[in-house]
Amino acid sequence: MGESHHHNHGNSHPPPVMIPPQMVAAPPMMVPPMSAARGPVYAPADQLQQLNYCIYSNPSWIQIILLGFQHYVVMLGTTVMIATLLVSQMGGGPGDRARVIQTLLFLSGLNSLLQTWIGTRLPTVIGPSFAYVIPVMGIINDLSDNAFVDGHQRFTYTIRAIQGALIISSLINIILGYSKAWGRLARHCSPVVLVPSITAVGLGLYSRGFPQLASCVEIGLPMLILLVGTQQHLQHIHSWAQSKLERFGLLLCIGIVWAFAAILTAGGAYRNAGLQRQQSCRTDRTFLMSSAPWVSIPYPFQWGTPIFRANHVFGMMGAALVSSAESTAAFYAASRLAGATIPPNNVVTRSIGLQGIGQLFEGLFGCVVGTTAAVENVGLLGLTRVGSRRAVQISSLFMVFFAIFGKFGAFFASIPIPIFAALYCILYGIVAATGISFLQFANANSLRNIYVMGASLFLGLSISQYFFMNTDPLSGRGPVRTNGGWFNDILNTIFSSAPTVALVIGLLIDNTLHAKNSMHDRGVQWLLPFHRWKGDNRNQEFYSFPVDFRQFLPSRFS
Repeated sequence: MGESHHHNHGNSHPPPVMIPPQMVAAPPMMVPPMSAARGPVYAPADQLQQLNYCIYSNPSWIQIILLGFQHYVVMLGTTVMIATLLVSQMGGGPGDRARVIQTLLFLSGLNSLLQTWIGTRLPTVIGPSFAYVIPVMGIINDLSDNAFVDGHQRFTYTIRAIQGALIISSLINIILGYSKAWGRLARHCSPVVLVPSITAVGLGLYSRGFPQLASCVEIGLPMLILLVGTQQHLQHIHSWAQSKLERFGLLLCIGIVWAFAAILTAGGAYRNAGLQRQQSCRTDRTFLMSSAPWVSIPYPFQWGTPIFRANHVFGMMGAALVSSAESTAAFYAASRLAGATIPPNNVVTRSIGLQGIGQLFEGLFGCVVGTTAAVENVGLLGLTRVGSRRAVQISSLFMVFFAIFGKFGAFFASIPIPIFAALYCILYGIVAATGISFLQFANANSLRNIYVMGASLFLGLSISQYFFMNTDPLSGRGPVRTNGGWFNDILNTIFSSAPTVALVIGLLIDNTLHAKNSMHDRGVQWLLPFHRWKGDNRNQEFYSFPVDFRQFLPSRFS
């Protein structure tokens, strides 16, 4: 073997031993993970990238006005449902129902405008909440034995009692919000808690979907099929149609099916149908057009002086807590569908405080229920892929306009409920799926997380369903029936809400089951920067007030 030119003749080191190639140990073979051969792995994204317009960007003025009107039409369904359900139980007639709808629209418009301006700043519509129905039914039942001259007197007395309960219970949200107590609670909500609570906001409303649609299937089912086909499939036929049908296909479908329902009504298709079916299918059974005034401005104490009774307040307090929990979950969902970051704790807590002030005004003006963030309008952000704040602000102006000019508002309020129910089948589902998307920020392969999320979601849906099935629809009495009526009202109201139950159970289990050792798996590290106002540079971009109010304060307060 010849010497190498690197060999040093001055040293007597033995020549290196040459190992045959076949004897060299081969490096261990790296076996790729099974997932590598099955497709790409998507990195977590704290902002959705497929939105056409985010929270602070806007389309043209014509489009933004149409989008605002679309938000108004979508929230109208819940408003009409609640007014129709409660006013008849209170002894009111069509004229009373029209005034109640006008008042609900007027306060919803004001509260929505305030929330988008000095509240969360998210594009969330604030609308009537079903969480208040149970305590309101309890008030109606409690006054059923009183002697009244006629139904209208009974109605005005009952709504004055509701006013008093709303005014007192509004202090719950005001204190929780402006004391920052709600923000401290939100600090403990990891993605493992957010997943079941937000998902339950959408899934917990399933009874307003297909069951309501099936009350007039020849109207509701075509609406559902037409919406999916037009808004999702037909938009791909031509590039011009894509943006138009994606953003305004819902309005187009409502107009087509509403006209179809009017043709069936005029043609006598429901002339021999039962009363319930006529109310669901016909377009002329609300009697709102004939009873609504041309112009009427809601004002404080329009029904008279509020009546305050201690036994009426506690159920409303439970409903106020439920509305806070449901709004919080809806705000988190709206932040993703609007292309914003997760709202910081101070933004969440100030929004709950403002919601309490809104409930105070609802009591003063004489609404039959309080308000919360409208889940269906949050889903509309994802359906249209437009998360613009301005669209919701314009929709609030539509609410106020149609509340004042009653005949015009009554025209749109005559849309049959099954049409709205078809919309809810899609919109509530979008919100539920948005809740599931928060799982990307936690360890989805952790059995601990799977346990927490599964138990919270299932028990949230199951417990609320039990309370719903065992609640008397006429008296509002739920399964909790102790000697303390106030205690019954609070528990029956709270446990009838799926997202509230899911939130409570999720918080308890997630923060007590190996919480400190599972910070990374729970996604706490990802969420912590968003909890603080200065934790992420984008927080000020999305959630700052439109005006720096500190410049109006004396220097010693700024």
